Amino acid sequence: MSSGDQKIEIRVGPPRLTRFERARILGARALQLSLGAPPLIPATATRAGSTIEVAKAELESGALPISIRRSLPNGVYQDIPLRALLHISSHNA
Repeated sequence: MSSGDQKIEIRVGPPRLTRFERARILGARALQLSLGAPPLIPATATRAGSTIEVAKAELESGALPISIRRSLPNGVYQDIPLRALLHISSHNA
């Protein structure tokens, strides 16, 4: 079993990407793209739009290698791969 096939148990927070996490990811990735970072998806998929549109396309395709750190007030935290949150929310939709 490869690391991508493992089932992630989400113990902290909701089992989906929150609107705040989504906004933070899109903003950070759009900033990276505006500073010259190469897109992680083919240029045809980005529709040659703004950096926000490219970041949205990357997020929706699951191409971003990002983990979300969710913390509780007592200091307990969990790092959740973005792909796990996208996979769970696509199955619940």
